[in-house]
Amino acid sequence: MTNRITRRQFTTGAVATAAASIGLTRAEAQNFGGNELIEAAKKEGRIVYYTADFTEPEQVIIKEFNKRFPFVKVEMVRAPGGQLITRIKTEAAAGKLLADVVNHSDRGLMLGIKDVFQDYAPPNAKDYRDDVQVAPQLWPKTTLGWSIAYNTELEKNPPRTWMDLCKPEYGPKKIGQVVAPSGGTTWTRIMFERQVLGEDYWKKQAATQPILYPSGAPTSDAMVRGECSIAVLLYNIAYIKKKDGAPVDIIFPSDGVPLNYYAAGVTKASANPNAAKLFLNWNMSDEGQAFHIKELGYLTALKNPPFNPPGYDPKVVKPWSPKFEEYVKLRDQWIEEWNKTYGYRQ
Repeated sequence: MTNRITRRQFTTGAVATAAASIGLTRAEAQNFGGNELIEAAKKEGRIVYYTADFTEPEQVIIKEFNKRFPFVKVEMVRAPGGQLITRIKTEAAAGKLLADVVNHSDRGLMLGIKDVFQDYAPPNAKDYRDDVQVAPQLWPKTTLGWSIAYNTELEKNPPRTWMDLCKPEYGPKKIGQVVAPSGGTTWTRIMFERQVLGEDYWKKQAATQPILYPSGAPTSDAMVRGECSIAVLLYNIAYIKKKDGAPVDIIFPSDGVPLNYYAAGVTKASANPNAAKLFLNWNMSDEGQAFHIKELGYLTALKNPPFNPPGYDPKVVKPWSPKFEEYVKLRDQWIEEWNKTYGYRQ
């Protein structure tokens, strides 16, 4: 008797081997796009990843992704938000866009270049909030929340609310602030301050003479070194410092937590579209989002989060996100006004 297999049976068997080689059952592989996608990603073997998020957590995420999918090399290019958009536009206009995946903090700027991205949706697309997407092909891979952090060796009476940061006892030069033009996350924060805390909040807070920093990384470093005892920081930045043993504690203020949702997508120019989709699929999966929260202090845009970071109870801390039309319309005018109020010159 001759054992003959059909072409379909041969292909199915070969693909199943790709998933099995990394310890995934066929059912588990579906969470990340299926066996065929994994096999195709394995053949491509690499992606170029443009991101405006911080280098340190992104490196941790890539390392974790590679535990699942060691055959995809991720070449990361990190740049501040404005510079990254300019680079994408320039490369795209020249027909030389190198990025397979882009992850950016400013959804308004990403909406302006949405045609750079191809159709894409993660396998669990229905599990994500609809209101945080600005275009069908762009997804909230990353969600960040603002917090108040402090150096526990220097600050024994930390502020508990945003309004506390206006009290004279927390000045001068005790508070570290990230400047408004830093990027989409900071723009979200200053929108919150003006719309929720009041039009005179900036004036009251600036009167404490905070120290201004260009981004969150130098702000958190300065707080740990003791240059300032209090810092207004994205929770995940302070969380990493605390996790590494620095004298840092973090508070989600009870008068509101501004949330910033990133936009991520696969470019039309992608030379490695399958590996790109696999990378985003893993990040968007329940497994990926749980890793983001537990290990890095991110939040999530999943309708039902697997869990929340310590101290974050949405029923208590009042999560806040901007109306997208206002997020786009008010940016330039309000950032200029913030700069004048805080005496900041670019």
